[in-house]
Amino acid sequence: MDSIDPMDPIDQMELMDPDPIGSAQVGSAQVGSAKVVDSAHVDPPRIDPAEIDPAEPSGAEGSNEGGDGGGLHIAMVAPPWYDIPPRGYGGIESMTADLARGLTLRGHRVTLIGAGAGVDLRTYDEPPSERIGEAIPEMVHAAQAARFLDDIEADVIHDHSLAGPLGARGRGAPTIVTCHGEVTGEFGRFYRSLATTVSLVAISWAQRALASDLNWIGRVHNAVDVSTFPYRDRKDDWVLWLGRFNPDKGAHLAIEAARAAGRRILLAGKRTERAEQAYFDTHVEPLLGPDVEYLGEVGAELKRELLSKAHCLIFPLQWEEPFGMIMIEAMACGTPVVALRRGSVPEIVVDGVTGFVRDSLQELPAAIEEAGGLDFAVVRAHAVRRFDVAMMARGYERIYRRAIARAQAREPQHLLPLAR
Repeated sequence: MDSIDPMDPIDQMELMDPDPIGSAQVGSAQVGSAKVVDSAHVDPPRIDPAEIDPAEPSGAEGSNEGGDGGGLHIAMVAPPWYDIPPRGYGGIESMTADLARGLTLRGHRVTLIGAGAGVDLRTYDEPPSERIGEAIPEMVHAAQAARFLDDIEADVIHDHSLAGPLGARGRGAPTIVTCHGEVTGEFGRFYRSLATTVSLVAISWAQRALASDLNWIGRVHNAVDVSTFPYRDRKDDWVLWLGRFNPDKGAHLAIEAARAAGRRILLAGKRTERAEQAYFDTHVEPLLGPDVEYLGEVGAELKRELLSKAHCLIFPLQWEEPFGMIMIEAMACGTPVVALRRGSVPEIVVDGVTGFVRDSLQELPAAIEEAGGLDFAVVRAHAVRRFDVAMMARGYERIYRRAIARAQAREPQHLLPLAR
């Protein structure tokens, strides 16, 4: 972990929850608005956040409602691949939609640039989803976004795309870039080449530690609108794996762990890219059977139903993932997470409280069984306290203000001549 400046308010914010008690109250009040899937849905009791992490500071910094220091105009650039919010797969697009809404609730103006539905300015009428991973759509998107940005008087630009930051040099407003993926190898070289042209935001301490020399301006965990996820205090007996079919996500390992635990497993996720289909055909499809069911790529409503009903979510990562959105979505439903200790997992899952973090595949079956003994209301309360969209919006608000202050400090000083 990078050293923390004790006088730096951003880094202090990163190490503690702003107004955790207030946020828990907001989340509890919103629980009733979540979709009720069946009669097992009940409102969880209000939990004192100290029950989850008694060692964490609890100093309040004011209400979660309303902005801090006046509203900003934020120009936000989403990736080009899916609608905002996405109809199915699309973790970055979902996060972008939630952040824009959260910032608006705090009194800021957000101009959202993206592809398809749900944006203010479109680079594509329909997202080129079938071409995900190709260079040309990303380049077209970045070029069109740059033209839009030329005509926007924004206080700060927040870019979630890959190629977009290449146009940041010479802009009047500072550019913030959230690193949603890898920051090592060629990705690290790319971010280093941008030097001080942009300021980078990490989505976990684990990600930041992999490339501590990059031009980081802060760390803000991803979040979800917890109120849109149904809580259920009684779970079904099957295990859930949900994600993109890729060896790094370990769907085949999830099947093996569930079978070793004697439980049925449901799989849901994306396999539209060639490499994803090849992995599915080779490693997953041969394991399908009466105890292993593939549901296809599910939409937002069915995903929430599955997450709320599952005995647990299993997350056997095989790489240092910077942040797993599906983990906080599961916890928002009160569903425990059983995961391997990779990447950001220990930052997200409280071992023995909101799930189990294990070091080996051999330990997963026992952890799956133990998950049923956890307090699902505490799991939900942890999501409200640490991973609700209000927290994320507040964190980015402070990042923006820091970036603006830095940009102003770098502006050349025009001094009057000394009086004779």
